[in-house]
Amino acid sequence: MNGIGEGIGAAIEGGLLSRAVEPVHGEASGAPHAPSECANCGATVTGHYCGQCGQKAHVHRSLAAIAHDIMHGVLHLDGKLWNTLPLLAFKPGQLTRRFIEGERAKFVSPMALFLFSVFAMFAVFQMVGISVSDDLTQGWANYGDKADQSVFRDNIREQITTLEQERDRLSKADPRRAEIADELKGLEMVLDGNPMVLTEGEDVTFSATGIETLDKGIIAKWKKNPGLMLYKLQSNGYKFSWLLIPLSIPFVWLLFAWKRRFKAYDHAVFVTYSLAFMSLLFIAVSILGTVPGGGGWAFALFAIAAPLHLYKQLKNAYGLTRFSALWRFFILLGCILVVQLLFLQALLVLGAF
Repeated sequence: MNGIGEGIGAAIEGGLLSRAVEPVHGEASGAPHAPSECANCGATVTGHYCGQCGQKAHVHRSLAAIAHDIMHGVLHLDGKLWNTLPLLAFKPGQLTRRFIEGERAKFVSPMALFLFSVFAMFAVFQMVGISVSDDLTQGWANYGDKADQSVFRDNIREQITTLEQERDRLSKADPRRAEIADELKGLEMVLDGNPMVLTEGEDVTFSATGIETLDKGIIAKWKKNPGLMLYKLQSNGYKFSWLLIPLSIPFVWLLFAWKRRFKAYDHAVFVTYSLAFMSLLFIAVSILGTVPGGGGWAFALFAIAAPLHLYKQLKNAYGLTRFSALWRFFILLGCILVVQLLFLQALLVLGAF
């Protein structure tokens, strides 16, 4: 139940953020109102909004209107959204190109849609249980605080003792001694954040990377309390999800570096709309996966929809031939893996602070 509450909160937070970056132009629907006087400033109104102060021509005074304002302002359910979602799902390249060429008022902007979809995705993850549970986090935290009393560590110590006794019975020329040294090294790494590896005649301090800043900073914190760090990794995942945009743009730019008619702004719109769709796709897959027997359908949906959508958006947004779109598509798949690794590394670093 706590996950559901956090999920709803995350969805509302995403809606408010998307609302903050989305212009209100183009949200009117229905026929224009007859000429009337603005209730706010007294100017003559001939359309949906007052030309002087911007207030709506028709002023509601009902509880239903309050509910509509909540849905409209928080969840962003308006005419622009319904104009945008069908194109985003089935004609993403057309949506991208039309927005780039100036059709802004009728569509939800890429950043607003991205913010809402990402927060909604993490909200759904919370609701369906795809998150770090409180029990797991608490258990790992307790492990970090009471490690000396844990059965697990006692078992590791017993294994170390057994290996040391076996090593002492062997001659110095026995090759088994080298194998035991490697096993002891691994066990010490599990047992201690700064393990000692026994070698012939001396103790050697083990360092995970050899870089003091990493070993004593980020890595030490992950070893000390992995539960807390994993929770921070998850929470930073959606807070810093916008990093995916600047990380992705250079790779898309490289695919069109010799085509000067495509600017960085074009690539930014392409990337942001694509990420928004993928977030919405993850929502659909997560919900479908909770249905009995829906795991296979969820996998099939993602395996088909994700690459097909990326190909169609790439081909139609940039007006490419099939061959030009295909070779860029396959290169872009590799770039996506690189971006994911860079994003994960950034989250690992951010989680240490």
